[in-house]
Amino acid sequence: MDPPVGTPAPATEPPAAGTFFNPFEPGFAENPYAQYAAIRASGRVQRTLFESVVVAHYDDVFTLLRQPGTSVDERNATVLVRPPLPPELEERRDENRRSILGMDPPDHTRLRRLVSKAFTVRRVEQLRPRVRELVNELLDGMAEKGRDGEPVDLIANFAFPLPFVVISELLGMPDADRMQLRSWSHEMTRTIEPFLDPDTLAGAVEAGDSMLAHLDAAIAWKRDNPADDLLSDLIEAEEDGDRMSPEELVDTLLLLYLAGHETTVNLIGNGTLALLHHRDQLERLAADPGLDADAVDELLRYDSPVQISRRIAVTELEIGDETVAPGQLVLTLLGSANRDPAHWGPTADDLDLARPGSNAIMSFGSGIHHCLGAALARLEGAEAVPALIRRFPNIELATEPAWNGRIVLRGLDILQVSLGI
Repeated sequence: MDPPVGTPAPATEPPAAGTFFNPFEPGFAENPYAQYAAIRASGRVQRTLFESVVVAHYDDVFTLLRQPGTSVDERNATVLVRPPLPPELEERRDENRRSILGMDPPDHTRLRRLVSKAFTVRRVEQLRPRVRELVNELLDGMAEKGRDGEPVDLIANFAFPLPFVVISELLGMPDADRMQLRSWSHEMTRTIEPFLDPDTLAGAVEAGDSMLAHLDAAIAWKRDNPADDLLSDLIEAEEDGDRMSPEELVDTLLLLYLAGHETTVNLIGNGTLALLHHRDQLERLAADPGLDADAVDELLRYDSPVQISRRIAVTELEIGDETVAPGQLVLTLLGSANRDPAHWGPTADDLDLARPGSNAIMSFGSGIHHCLGAALARLEGAEAVPALIRRFPNIELATEPAWNGRIVLRGLDILQVSLGI
């Protein structure tokens, strides 16, 4: 007998002995957690075939992300697993153009301080009524499409448009072709994957050119049409006479725009799928609005939208019995840390929406590079996922979900559901 549609793979059944970090292993895209368990069982540090180091335990991930003597600037790495650009693209690349994700102090400190003046918790919380309104509008649209048992793609009709509209309105971006921007951003985020083939990398660069041209035009328009929005604040952001350069402004806008919706798409999609696999927890959340905030953190823990964060050693580091040399790349497996029984206990692989301490997740990183948009992601998740299952309590998987195959940004390309209406 075939398994039910969408039956999850066993959470901790380890692969064969001697397994190393291998994101190309069959089945990894659908369920990386079995491999993570085997990596944790093999020791504190694992060296890969690509001259990088992997850490998978919660305590090591937490420590490494806050470790002095590490960098996020790839110019400090002796080996990066990335093919060279084609010559016609390489000559256009400016290696000094970096987003805040690739900056170390003091540049990172300075730029984050300027961005934080505009991207405040207060501004995010003021978005809640608008997020709730958008959620209800999108659910109405899904209800229209899903009548008479017709399947609806949750990603295209709910998980993507909600955070996309929210970040666009927060920034004050002019109206544009939503699907074209989605296509560009989807291609561009491939550049944070640790392993890329030349064709994929070239496509991401081409998409980046188009996106940067669009953002340059948006900034120029906003300078002439300032308003009460984040982009206007970024343009005006200043501290002690310091402002962003034009290059810093567009690179920061690009990061906020991409990160502001791409990861939240995965949060809503992965979180909904997790609930569909755990009907008892779905029904528990549907019946108890008091769980909403904690539920989002548990969904983020259970299947993190961001699975890996990297650091580069700039001094010799000791992790367990291993020495990491300067210039070596260290991959911290956030998804593994979120399932480590040494921290979460014997139920680490279970979904428990009332789990104590679930806000200690590694899904947003840690330390000075902790995700600036964490509050926004949590707000959107807490408004979107509970509203979805309360509106459609009989929601079920209609077909097998289609994973995006990404190693870092784990998410679904398609999630067809029957709404039960």
